[in-house]
Amino acid sequence: MNRNPRLTQTFIGVMVLAAIASTVYAGLASHTLHMSYALALLALAAVTSRMRVKLPGIDGNMSVNLPFLLMAVVNLSALEAVFIACVSTMVQCWPKRGAEFKPQQMLFNISMMAFATSMANLIWSAGWMGRTAWASEPLMLASATAAFFLGQTEPVAGVIKLAQGVAMRRVWVSIVQLSFPYYVLSAGMTSMVNLVSHHFGWQAALVVFPVMYGIYHSYRLYFGREANYVNNTMASAAGAGR
Repeated sequence: MNRNPRLTQTFIGVMVLAAIASTVYAGLASHTLHMSYALALLALAAVTSRMRVKLPGIDGNMSVNLPFLLMAVVNLSALEAVFIACVSTMVQCWPKRGAEFKPQQMLFNISMMAFATSMANLIWSAGWMGRTAWASEPLMLASATAAFFLGQTEPVAGVIKLAQGVAMRRVWVSIVQLSFPYYVLSAGMTSMVNLVSHHFGWQAALVVFPVMYGIYHSYRLYFGREANYVNNTMASAAGAGR
C-alpha cells in the first residue's frame, strides 16, 4: 500500500525532470557514436536484465546487467549509454504474462536509471579530472561507479520511504549491504574488459555474459536462502507471540 500517494507522485515527477535535465546536459558533451558496440551492449544488457533476483526484506529486485551498463558509460556517448540503460530497464521491469502493469513504477525506474547513467557518464568524462595527476583511469572508473551506485540506491530508498513509511536510512543501508559487493565486482569486470578490448576489440564484452549468468544463479540461490530465513524467523516470532 502506498501511504503517501501525492508525495510519491511528486517524487517521481522530480525524478523524471532530473533525468531529463541530466541526460540533456550529459548529451551536450557526447562524442562520436559507436553503433556496433552500442548494439552489442544493448542486446547483452537487455538479455541479462531479465536475470533478476528478489532482494530479501525489500520491495525490489536486482538484475545482473550492471557490467554492461558500466561498459556503456565508459566507452560510449552519454546518449548511447542512457538509451541502453533505459531500454534494458524497461525490459527488466516489463511484467510477466498475467501480471499487473504498473506505469508509475516503470516511469520511476527508467527515470532513475537515466539519471544515474548520465551522472556516471559526466563523472567519467569530466575534463577537470583528466587534467589532474591523481585521476588515473581506475580511480575515474571507481568515481563513475560510485555516482551510478548513489544515483540508483538513493532514489530507490527515497521512493520506498514515501510509499511504505519506513526510514530512508534503514532502507538505504539494507540496499547497500545487499548490492555493494556486486557494484565492486561489476567495476572490476568493466576494467578488465576495457583492458582486454584494447587488444581484441569490443567483442571482449561477450565473454562477460557467461560469467554474469553464473553470478545470477549464485545470487538467486543465496537470496532465496536469505528470504526463506527471514520468512521462517517472522513465522517463528508470530507463533511465539500467540
